[in-house]
Amino acid sequence: MTMLGAVLTPHPPVLLPEVGRGREKEIAATDRAMRAAAEQVTRWKPDVLIVASPHTILYGDYFHISPGEAAVGDMSAFGAPQVRILARYDTALREEIVRRAQQADLKAGFLGQRDPALDHGVLIPLYYLQKAGVSCPIVRMGLSGFSPLAHYRLGQCVAAAVEALGRRAVFVASGDLSHKLKDDGPYGFAPEGPKFDEAVTQTMASGDFLQFLMMNPALCERAAECGLRSFQMMAGALDGQAVQPQLLSHEGPFGVGYAVALFPVTGRDQTRCFAAACEQAQRDRLAARRAGEDAWVRLARLSLETYIRTGSRLETLPEDLPDELTQRAAGAFVSLHLDGRLRGCIGTISPTQKNVAQEIVRNAVSAGTRDPRFPPVHPEELDALEYSVDVLGAPEPVDSPAQLDPKRYGVIVSCGTRRGLLLPDLDGVDTAAQQIEIAREKGGIRANEPYRLERFEVVRHV
Repeated sequence: MTMLGAVLTPHPPVLLPEVGRGREKEIAATDRAMRAAAEQVTRWKPDVLIVASPHTILYGDYFHISPGEAAVGDMSAFGAPQVRILARYDTALREEIVRRAQQADLKAGFLGQRDPALDHGVLIPLYYLQKAGVSCPIVRMGLSGFSPLAHYRLGQCVAAAVEALGRRAVFVASGDLSHKLKDDGPYGFAPEGPKFDEAVTQTMASGDFLQFLMMNPALCERAAECGLRSFQMMAGALDGQAVQPQLLSHEGPFGVGYAVALFPVTGRDQTRCFAAACEQAQRDRLAARRAGEDAWVRLARLSLETYIRTGSRLETLPEDLPDELTQRAAGAFVSLHLDGRLRGCIGTISPTQKNVAQEIVRNAVSAGTRDPRFPPVHPEELDALEYSVDVLGAPEPVDSPAQLDPKRYGVIVSCGTRRGLLLPDLDGVDTAAQQIEIAREKGGIRANEPYRLERFEVVRHV
């Protein structure tokens, strides 16, 4: 057998009457859609549910798949301990998924479990499914910091394992949409919030899963989305399958987007294999970006690639560098991104080398090998890295946060010899207060300690 279909569900605790205590009526459309989706899954009579949740244990560099024979969870964290759910695990299928993932060079397995209890991203879909009569075991999948394509490929491993063991399976992709739909919502409003919800729900309605893989990372970050990686894994589980997309509901009265969608499988369709199209689109985008790199960025790339591939630093600068790189000194930061996510960032506030070029050469290597937040860059990552270089202007003191502008100015927070710096115009940093807090924490400065503020401008090269 193979995948019977998939259901895409939100997981707001308030949806359950035991938690909402009347407020669930404000998202009645979501409740009706969840019930309808659960009834459809019941009619499919699955042998197993594959449940992906953003609230299951998440690692940046590993797909965690829950071990054990079974797990229990309840809603006590939301004031409803009486809502308690038991789920049995399909251990044979789980092991087959991990085996196939490892064969595909995906880092996945059972390591690193911190809490065996079912999280609410799993509990809420199961609440509806079990009430509708679905009693089969599950496989519980965590997400990761890996690329959209890696999540898609893990979904493909799920489908291959399901077919190999002859299971009748349904994929349950748990995830809310944007958390920034309304000013009075818990996370406030961002223009990207409604844009994200519109793009994602259009994809749900059309079934064009390639769009799940091609979403702009900056848009996703600013929208504070929750479930996209679950949806990407689901898309991989339905690779090569013809589906009948059904967007059952979408609403966001509390400032968070909730959507319910069904994707019954109706046959095979080789035009719906999206991995190759995603890879080609990524190659085209990276090639276009690389073709447009200026001398600052090309130098950063040359420096890191030379070091990673040869083990030696770049000793001789290219001959055609602009005077701005060779005739002046300034602090500079080199930032690396991979699949839209930060992969390293190291820089200097003031110059430590005789010119900007040497500053970039040194800091590019440090960004790729010495950022304590990340492991050193691997050679196979080099072609997919995106670089930016920020050349810093002279810092100037400011008297209050009112003189800051997170889009225009970076900030330096100082207390004695401790200093924390944050560059300007970063995704997700929209206020001076956010800037100060992040820079203060980077400098190891406590909230109750007095500090000084400086601001600076940068010239950003991408």
